Amino acid sequence: MSVLTYPEAVGVGLLQGVTELFPVSSLGHSILIPALLGGHWKHDLDVSADGSLYLNELVGLHLATAVALVVFFWRDWVRIIRGLFTSITQRRIETVDQRLAWLIVTASIPVAVAGVALDKVFRTTLGKPVPTAIFLALNGIVLFVTEQLKRGGSGRRRAGASLTAQEEQLSPDELSDQRITRMTMRDALTIGAAQILALFPGISRSGSTISAGIFKGLNHEDSARFAFLLATPVIGGAALLKLPPLLGSQGDGLRGPLLAGSVAAFVAAYLATRFLVKYFENRTLIPFAIYCSVAGLGSLAYFTLA
Repeated sequence: MSVLTYPEAVGVGLLQGVTELFPVSSLGHSILIPALLGGHWKHDLDVSADGSLYLNELVGLHLATAVALVVFFWRDWVRIIRGLFTSITQRRIETVDQRLAWLIVTASIPVAVAGVALDKVFRTTLGKPVPTAIFLALNGIVLFVTEQLKRGGSGRRRAGASLTAQEEQLSPDELSDQRITRMTMRDALTIGAAQILALFPGISRSGSTISAGIFKGLNHEDSARFAFLLATPVIGGAALLKLPPLLGSQGDGLRGPLLAGSVAAFVAAYLATRFLVKYFENRTLIPFAIYCSVAGLGSLAYFTLA
């Protein structure tokens, strides 16, 4: 069984923190880049190898990403948790915070069920460079098609064109929540189900969720915001499920590097979130679509022809 070194852990942590939130697939990059680098990176960072704890280590780093999302959106999570609590105690769903809380709960159900049932099958069976490269290219196509068929607007400038006197008193985040909560629970379930596609290495969780949100009529800004809020419990919960083996005897020699990688993932995820929240105010998925298509096809050519 390979042991993750400190340089590998920090490198993977930085990579995971950025690519988990950018719509480019963190798992896809965590498989392709070590394979492209070769040597001990390819040997140590192989999710499909027998007895490898790399998948556990990789998903364990997601906990740092989830913490970064909580820190960035902490004001929102205070409102959401309060909304969920008051909704349960008062047995009603009336306010924006209450409705947003239940939208997130509803959207989390499909991927939670599928993740527990199919996670190992999808990631270990398909967690090899060639299928990952194919799925990364397909991810780019999905993002491109989303932009061609989008229903939502491009961002804040279009979404906030005319505000009522009451809406003018709200913060941009509160206005975004108002628009998000116009969705139905069925819409939220559909958006949440899109995350199941991320079980295929190379398909982005955030990309799938943002695309589904846009198809359901959200603009880029609101769809990205809902995707990041939805990602917090999903990736945090998945990380907690993968941590136990690393806390036992199997994790001897790994916990130090994993801690270093987690710090790197936290910093990278926080900065990535800050950038993307601003980016999607008035920009599209097209640059990510081009990148995924080129990187996926290029990697496929390398692994099949080299």
